[in-house]
Parts: sequence; structure tokens; C-alpha cells
Amino acid sequence: MTWLPPVRLPSTRLSAALLRATAFELVVLAGHALLYPTGITGERHPTAGTATATATATGTATGTGTGTGTATGTATGTAGHPGPARASAPVSAPAPASTPAPTLASAPAGTTALPTAHPDRPPVVLLHGFIDNRSVFVLLRRSLARHGWHHLESLNYSPLTCDIRTAAELLGRHVEEICARTGHREVDIVGHSLGGLIARYYVQRLGGDRRIRTLVTLGTPHGGTAVAPLAGAHPIVRQMRSGSGPIEELRLPAPGCRTRFVSFWSELDQVIVPVEAACIDHPDLDVVNVRVTGVGHLALPVHPAVAAGIRRALDAHASAQGPAGAASVA
Repeated sequence: MTWLPPVRLPSTRLSAALLRATAFELVVLAGHALLYPTGITGERHPTAGTATATATATGTATGTGTGTGTATGTATGTAGHPGPARASAPVSAPAPASTPAPTLASAPAGTTALPTAHPDRPPVVLLHGFIDNRSVFVLLRRSLARHGWHHLESLNYSPLTCDIRTAAELLGRHVEEICARTGHREVDIVGHSLGGLIARYYVQRLGGDRRIRTLVTLGTPHGGTAVAPLAGAHPIVRQMRSGSGPIEELRLPAPGCRTRFVSFWSELDQVIVPVEAACIDHPDLDVVNVRVTGVGHLALPVHPAVAAGIRRALDAHASAQGPAGAASVA
């Protein structure tokens, strides 16, 4: 008699969570479809002649997302740091990384640096995913502004961009301009999906670690994904598949990388397959991988629980406990 292994059916709990997450994804998609036209054009920034008001005006923005969800974090060891515990814990702030004291960047001749409203918090650059635009960050931007982030930048890159490397070079030019305009030496980046991959390439392969203090990624295919929609039609989407040139380049050694990485990944992400591919696994990087439950791919940039985790990740340098790379209980 031949015994077959038992078939494991999805639990009722998981099925219910998947249904709720899918329903929330549809709500997010519908809302984003309405907001999408508002983000097609790029942001306008004050010029040298009008840069007299501080960026604190952004703090008047109000509004929060809705929904439920929790997240847990898993830390990975880094070169030159004590090995942290790998157990999962509720969404937690990664411990502070050793970074040099921030200094002001020099503005180019003929320009005036914007006043620094909060010198301890560098500007935050928001970078969207494939065939998207800055409107996807409306709720996250409001959340950050309400909690004291005064320099927020949402960048658009063209959907016709065909190479992650080219997009990363363009991001680098934007970052230099932002540093000159705001007077900060470093910035933080929050990237959703492909946006996180572009930002990571800039940090690891183009020397961006001298400018990027913390890189937060949301549902980014760091290890490649097996289900990239329209994979055969768009070159940059093919680059998101496992084994592509850019993905393999990110596996190369990166000794001395100064950027701190925080990667949010969801067990219900239907775009990243396998879902663990959204985690960063690199021995040279200072990384915390944060597991999100009950949230799908599209909802990551808008969910309030994720927004709270992002705020803690960006403010982690202000904490004073634990070794670098360790996750603390929220």
C-alpha cells in the first residue's frame, strides 16, 4: 500500500485574512484610480527667490488611513555588528545605526538653501512603483507631516524608463538637488515595489550610501519575483525577475555600506512570489526585515499600521537601545 502525504488545506483563519486583504486591496485600487491624475505632474518646489517660508507648513496636513493589520520584524546580522536575535516581534523600530553627525551641504552658486525646520530629521523622498506616480503616497505623506516631518519629496519617474540602472542614476541627481536645496547632507527614502529596488541599486551600486541614511522598502522584490505582470512586454519589469542583471548585481559584496535598510514584506502579497523575496538578505548590509500581516501589496503605502512602522523606522536613530540591526518590541 502506498501512503500519500496529507494535503494541507488553507486554514479558515488564513482564508478569512486573505479575503479581507483582497477586499481592502480593491478599495485601495479604486481610491488610487481617482487620485492617480493628481500625481501625473511632478511637484513644484520653491525657487531661490521664494524660499522664505519654512517647510513647517506641511505639518498642517491632516488625514489618516483606515483598516486593520499588524506587523512583526525580523533582524538580520550585518558585517561588523553583533548578531541580533532573529525571532519575530511586533512592528518594531530598528536600533540606531552608527552614522556621522549630519552637516549642511553647500548650495550651488546662485541658489539659496531652504531653512532647516528640524535639523535632526533629514528630508524623506517617496518613490513609487511600476506604472504609478506620487499620488500613491498621499496618506503616508500626510501621516509623516502630521508627526513632524517637514521636508517631504515625492518623485515621479517615467513609465517608459526601461532600465533600473538608468532610473537609479536619475534618482541620484534628484537626491543631490534635494540636498542642495534643503541644506541637508543626507536624506531618507521610502520606496514602494520597484521604487525600492531603484533606490537600493542607487545605494549599493552607485555610491548612494553617502547620501541615503535610511532606505525603507515596501513590497520590493529584492530577490526577484516569479509573477511580474507584463513581464514579456516591459524591459524594466523583466529586471524584477529573479536572476536578472540588476538583481544579481545587488547580491555582490557591498563592504562598508553606510545606509540602514528596513524592508516591509507581507505574507499576503500576491505580486511578490515567493513573499519572502521582499526581504533583504545580504551579509554586508545593516538590515531589518519587517513582516506585515493582513495587508496586500497595494495597501502597503496607505495602511496606517505600516505608516506607523515607517515612522518608527525613520526615527530609529533617536532611540538608544540594543545592537545595530536588532528589533525592539513596540
